[in-house]
Amino acid sequence: MGIALNALNPIDQGICVLELHILPCYKTQGGSWCSRTQTKERCALNKQELIDNMADSADISKAAAGRALDAMISSISGALKKGDSLTLVGFGTFSVRSRAARTGRNPKTGETIQIKAAKVPAFKAGKALKDALN
Repeated sequence: MGIALNALNPIDQGICVLELHILPCYKTQGGSWCSRTQTKERCALNKQELIDNMADSADISKAAAGRALDAMISSISGALKKGDSLTLVGFGTFSVRSRAARTGRNPKTGETIQIKAAKVPAFKAGKALKDALN
């Protein structure tokens, strides 16, 4: 990451966030530069890269960071399965929303189909997260 930073001479260092994936990126005179893919595209991070970043940031082993991430995901999933919501002040709120049954179309045949009601996970970003992006 340091090599990319020095090679690009960024005017502003930021964070790209897409679907809860976080990866440092750099804003240059030519646009954004993703340090992972080495291309001008939106940055996205996989689970292992997130674990690596957590380990570096918290100065802990990668194994401990992996266990911490798995525990966090398990805790959030467990709360949502019970129908609870989970609020991380400043970051956001995870909740369950109900999607009503509806009529849809099979794109292949054009036939009308019934789509069942479902519970879907939802995330609403908190003020601090929104402010960090703008």
